Amino acid sequence: MKFNNRNVFISDKAVIGKNVKIGDNTVIYDHVTIGDNSIIANDCIIGEPLNDYYFKTDYINPETVIGENALIRSHTILYAGSRFGNNFSTGHRVTVRENSIFGNNCRLGTVTDIQGYVTFGNNCWLHSNVHIGQNSTIGNFVFIYPYVVFTNDPMPPSDICIGPVIGDFSQIAVGSVLLPGTTVGKHCLVGAQSLIGGSFEDYSLVIGNPGKKIKDVREMKSKETGRSHYPWPYNFSRGMPWEEDGFDNWKNKNGYEHD
Repeated sequence: MKFNNRNVFISDKAVIGKNVKIGDNTVIYDHVTIGDNSIIANDCIIGEPLNDYYFKTDYINPETVIGENALIRSHTILYAGSRFGNNFSTGHRVTVRENSIFGNNCRLGTVTDIQGYVTFGNNCWLHSNVHIGQNSTIGNFVFIYPYVVFTNDPMPPSDICIGPVIGDFSQIAVGSVLLPGTTVGKHCLVGAQSLIGGSFEDYSLVIGNPGKKIKDVREMKSKETGRSHYPWPYNFSRGMPWEEDGFDNWKNKNGYEHD
């Protein structure tokens, strides 16, 4: 690990686990906890203070927790008050604002912007250049592809903030925009460059501007295999917890009811 321990600041109120590597020009603020075997690369800020830090002399930084085996790449900023599960990873220049909650095994691609007060389940993968507005809720095993935007103000500018809600195993394809309060069920696919609002039931294929349910995703056939591709966990396992045993065996072992 070619870190040189140059210009690194670690608060004496931070807790650093075993075998943690920290890159050059990185700042770790008060009340940050970093789990064992994590890597924080160059030029990162962990536990970035909230707005009150600049105006209140009695400011106390909220707790920030990063689980074990994290990989935080260069120029990432994680604001105070957020919690990240085990095996969390980022690309470069990622920003996660305050009070964000992530489960285990979540990945955020380069230049992803999480605006805070959001909740993610386990095994969510966000590709590059994704913007998630405040008060969004994302389930487990949700993939969000490049240039997707989650919005939250139904009558801008206002003080109302209603983020989208995405169910387990759903896929949001490239360039889509989700309007405030959009609800997407589990195992859905939102097609590329769709603009969607309203509610969509489980297994919906949603396409267009305005986005509409076209069919049940289980009716979609793969051109390569000729079989139905959905539910996709039966056809994709790379990096998934069912990679060795298969999706059905994994569900049975873990008591997972969302098939």
